[in-house]
Amino acid sequence: MIELIISRIVEHAPILLIVVGLVGAFTTPLIGMIKKGLCSYWASLVSLIQLIFSIYLFYQVIRVGKISYWLGGWQPPWGIEYVVDVLNGFVLVVVSIICFSVSIYGKKSFLKEVPGKEISLYTLYILISTGMLGIVITGDIFNLYVFLEIGSLAAYALVAIGDREALVASFNYMIMGTISACFVLLGIGYLYLMTGTLNMADLSRLLPALYDKPSVLIGISLLIVGFSIKTAVFPLHTWLPDAYTHSPSAISALLSGTFTKVGIYALIRLIFTIVGLDYFIEHSNIFVFLSWVASAGIIFGSVMAIAQDDLKRMLAYSSISQIGYIALGVSLANNFSLAGGILHIFGHSVMKSGLFMVAGAVIYTTGIRRISQLSGMSRVMPYTMAAFLIGALSMIGIPPTVGFFSKYFILLGAIEAGEWVFVAVILFSSLLTAAYFWKVFEKIYFGRNGITEVNEAPLSMLLPTIVLAILSLIGGFLAPKLIDIFNLWIEGVLGVSVW
Repeated sequence: MIELIISRIVEHAPILLIVVGLVGAFTTPLIGMIKKGLCSYWASLVSLIQLIFSIYLFYQVIRVGKISYWLGGWQPPWGIEYVVDVLNGFVLVVVSIICFSVSIYGKKSFLKEVPGKEISLYTLYILISTGMLGIVITGDIFNLYVFLEIGSLAAYALVAIGDREALVASFNYMIMGTISACFVLLGIGYLYLMTGTLNMADLSRLLPALYDKPSVLIGISLLIVGFSIKTAVFPLHTWLPDAYTHSPSAISALLSGTFTKVGIYALIRLIFTIVGLDYFIEHSNIFVFLSWVASAGIIFGSVMAIAQDDLKRMLAYSSISQIGYIALGVSLANNFSLAGGILHIFGHSVMKSGLFMVAGAVIYTTGIRRISQLSGMSRVMPYTMAAFLIGALSMIGIPPTVGFFSKYFILLGAIEAGEWVFVAVILFSSLLTAAYFWKVFEKIYFGRNGITEVNEAPLSMLLPTIVLAILSLIGGFLAPKLIDIFNLWIEGVLGVSVW
């Protein structure tokens, strides 16, 4: 009997990944009516179950190949299909790791920063997590839009419950997000008008015969712009700095590590799976445009980060720069750059979420937000600052961290493409990254007359922070193995192996 139940659960893992989240969000207010304090444990349990399902699906993809799940048994393209391959199996695991880590971290952090809002906060938290997982796993482009809106609406509300300026930040985020959603929906409409299908695999089969149609060009352009806004690709990043700065620290950690990466995933899926690389090579110069825009974002984000004194705002502008790296890896569109871009999705997720957790821990224990006030912090919060050091070194690209290997492969991709300007951009940006993090290192490790009467943040905040720092380090050692796994997908879409 138990084996039968387990086999049924395993068989329906793709849909259960989403159902668990939707049911979890629906029942959170009921649990909160019993006791508010139970909401955090409930959110962590839901996130843990989703993480287990994600790891299982990724393992199965590596072991047996692509998984296709038909909702209600309806064969696509008539029915909605969930599909798991190497790319989205990996992204599912990354998103689930960050969601589970932040759910543990947020228990104390939320109580300090936004007390009394546990029920609504954790309901929204489970919704945004499930929305992101839905975006990643669906094989239906309209279903992707639905999950994008679920996640986005939850994100606007979560940002709004932050500090005094959070309402304005959330409003600006909502305006940009609504524009993005309109672009995405219109783009889907154009593609549906030309093909009569919403299934991604069916679209990829039908679109090549329609490459020369103006409606296809308009639809693809609208989708690229829409996803670029969600991803905060420069210069469509304007919502990001305020949203990350003024939202609760745990939400900053969640959004920086997941939501923009899900947007990048959608962009990769559109370019390489739905539309196909041939279209962009033969009918569009979008890669040239995107690579220059990404390079401008890399430099802009780094320069703006140097100018900041607010630690969270510095990390927010740093995110714009790091997103630029992923976008550059995608736009160079060769085996090395694409491998580096996908690896940087993982690297930036664990690095940046961990760094925002450090910022939140400092705010929790001291109330300090400004870099100029962090003097001697390493003496009173040594473990937290060690986690910051590891994450920052990975952001700079110091070996053997995961940040080094992801940037190295993007660099190889630029060399392979003969784009020496982008090689210079990557190297110069690494120097700028070192500059703005050195400003923090100098204060926390060499500053004098700092705070002496505080201790480390609670263990529930410290442990996830350290785990993400360790993942930044271990990810470097696992990079060759991860590239091997990515190669299964990259060789399929490019026809060229990474090695």
